[in-house]
Order: sequence, then C-alpha cells, then structure tokens
Amino acid sequence: MADLRNYQARMATGARADAAIDEGLRAYMIRVYNLMAIGLAITGVAALAAFNFAFVDGQLTAFGQAIYLSPLRWVVILAPVALVFFMSFRIDKLSVSAAQTTFWIYAALMGLSLSTVFLVYTGESITRTFFITAASFGALSLYGYTTKRDLSGMGSFLIMGLFGLIIASLVNMFLGSSALQFAISVIGVLIFAGLTAYDTQQIKEMYYEGDSTLVAGRKAIMGALRLYLDFINLFMFMLQFLGSNRE
Repeated sequence: MADLRNYQARMATGARADAAIDEGLRAYMIRVYNLMAIGLAITGVAALAAFNFAFVDGQLTAFGQAIYLSPLRWVVILAPVALVFFMSFRIDKLSVSAAQTTFWIYAALMGLSLSTVFLVYTGESITRTFFITAASFGALSLYGYTTKRDLSGMGSFLIMGLFGLIIASLVNMFLGSSALQFAISVIGVLIFAGLTAYDTQQIKEMYYEGDSTLVAGRKAIMGALRLYLDFINLFMFMLQFLGSNRE
C-alpha cells in the first residue's frame, strides 16, 4: 500500500514538472513569435514610409535619390547584413534590451532596403503575397513545432542548398538569365519553406527551463531573428511569382 502511495506521489510530481515545462515552453515560443511579428511590422512601416518619402507626385525626392541612386544605397543594402553578423557573434555579450534594440534597428533598415519592392510591384499584389506567405509560414512553423520527426538532417541539406542559392544569385547578377532567375525563385521558395519548419524545431529545442532570464531572453531574440529571416526570404521569393509589375 505504501509502495502504491509512493508511486502515485512520484507520478503526480512528474506530471506537475511536465506541466511546468510545457507552460514555460509555450511562453518562450509566444515570446519568439511576438518579437518576430513586431520586427515584421517595423519592416513594413519603414518600407512604406521610405517609399512615400522617396516619391512625391510621382517624382523622386532628394531622399529617394539618396537611398536609391547615391552611394548611400550601399549602406542601406549592407547595413542589415552587418547587423546580423554583429548579433550572431555578440549576442552573448549583449543585454536583452540591447539585443532587442539592435533587432528593431535591423528590422527598420531592412524596411528601407525592401522599400524598392514598391517600385516594382503593385501594392495590391504585395499585400496579397504577404498574406499568402503568412499562411504558408504559419502552417510550416506549426509543422516544425509539432512534428516528432528529427529535421536536423533536412536542415543540413537545406543550409548547403542555401549556399548554392547565394552563389547562383551572384552569378546571375552578371548573366541576367531569366530562366536561371526562375529556377532560383523556385528553389528559394522550397529552401525557405523547409528552413521555416527546421528553424522552428531548433528554436523549440533550444528552450531549457533552467535558463536565467538573461539567457532565455537572448535565445528568444535570436529565435525571432531566424524566423524573421525565413519569413522575409520566403515572401521575397514568392513575390517573384505572385507579384504584379507596375506598368
């Protein structure tokens, strides 16, 4: 009888521990998604604001000439890349507030860089593609979160494919091949669709209930950055299929 009571007590303790872990994991993942969503909102507002400041009555303003035509455009293009490397290599040295502020600055700079999509595609097609991307991203991320399958092998393959995609994109900058660009777009959608599921699983597995507030905060920000990049790249590649060009 005593053994039965001890067994029941151990089971109850284990159930409470599992519930605490599940609750902590849910809070952690919600924080990751909230940070990513705020980053995307900042990017969207910055992109639309930059475009509106760059064009007035169909004419390119001094601001537009600076960010689209002058050498400053290279700063706009390369600054987000520099911030990604900075966050990746310095995250262990940053406070949560500093890392979060860096992420917001990065998202705003990405908005400046991506404002050029309004020059190429109609606002309606951009909006439509965004919602299609959001639905696809949500489904893929949910799969990555719930699947019992280990996606690490697929992730290694996708990362190698990403390097190949970058090389092909650089080569096509000189070739200007429409056929190669179409292939790059198709492969890009597939790669970032897979990376969305893979990164979600990896971010979930990064959670540890014993982490301090500082470590958990850093993990959440870096997780949000990974998913943010997956979303942005998935959106940009899908836009090449679904976007309607301005006449």
